[in-house]
Amino acid sequence: MKRRAFLKHGVRSAAMLAVGNALAQGGETDMQAQNNAANAALLPRRPYGNTGEELSIIGLGGILVANMEQAEVNRLVAETVERGVNYFDVAPTYGNAEERLGPALGPYRRQAFLACKTTEREREPAEAEFKSSLERLRTDYFDLYQLHGINSVKKDVDPVFVKGGVMDMLLKAKKRGQVRYLGFSAHSPEAALAAMARHDFDSILFPINFAAYYKGDFGPQVIKRAQEKGVARLAIKAMARQKWPEGNPQRKRYPKCWYQPLSDPAEAELGLRWSLSQPVTAAIPPGELPLFQLALDIASRFSPITHEEEAKLKSFAETLNPIFQAT
Repeated sequence: MKRRAFLKHGVRSAAMLAVGNALAQGGETDMQAQNNAANAALLPRRPYGNTGEELSIIGLGGILVANMEQAEVNRLVAETVERGVNYFDVAPTYGNAEERLGPALGPYRRQAFLACKTTEREREPAEAEFKSSLERLRTDYFDLYQLHGINSVKKDVDPVFVKGGVMDMLLKAKKRGQVRYLGFSAHSPEAALAAMARHDFDSILFPINFAAYYKGDFGPQVIKRAQEKGVARLAIKAMARQKWPEGNPQRKRYPKCWYQPLSDPAEAELGLRWSLSQPVTAAIPPGELPLFQLALDIASRFSPITHEEEAKLKSFAETLNPIFQAT
């Protein structure tokens, strides 16, 4: 699917969903339903590769709910689902996020696309972590399970593909129906390309950030290869500005961000819209509540980045210290 058609599909999906909901409730004309759809705040959805699945263009990253009170997480998940979010991503390394997300997601589990991960590189601990995640999240299957943090060919890619290793375990879990799709997350182009060469993954979770892309030349080769192989692209770090400047007082305000985020609404809008204008299915915002809410608002009124805005971002990128740069 070409980029322009891909972007239009997401907007159309949200509008059709709103129209369908309005008509299902009865008492509205087609014109009224269409007007309601045009004003709907539901997030657009896009295809998840060639699977037939459609994901909201913004996903909720589990680190967001780490250390929140359960009642607060319950409210947040309910409100997020109401906004149209159906994509949730979590990992055992996100503190107590699994324990918090499991109960909150319970009422919506069948309509949610739940992604989880493992950083384990040997079969036995990976299998134990997999089972623990199922229990904590109160589910009997994952929609997507990912090898987390594939950053080194030698340390991360090679070990999981040994005979009888982690990948073998995950493929068997998929046959049992405990996993629907397999993917990986990476912060290294070299490791990402190596992983895609070893297996036909369903998706890759990767930094797709304007500053890293333009100034750091980080990402183009991975996006290109994933498109060639039909691997769905899921974006992280879309709202990253740069590495934290030394002594920046904002750092205390965003303790879950290891990088300086795009906190200015105008900058955040350009950065997120740029990432969502690339051939991606969805983006996961930073794990800070104000930034997540800002991302939802931006995405609900999404329009593709223009050539003028792209030129502005290229110039802006030159003034920054990107969080990733090609080596």
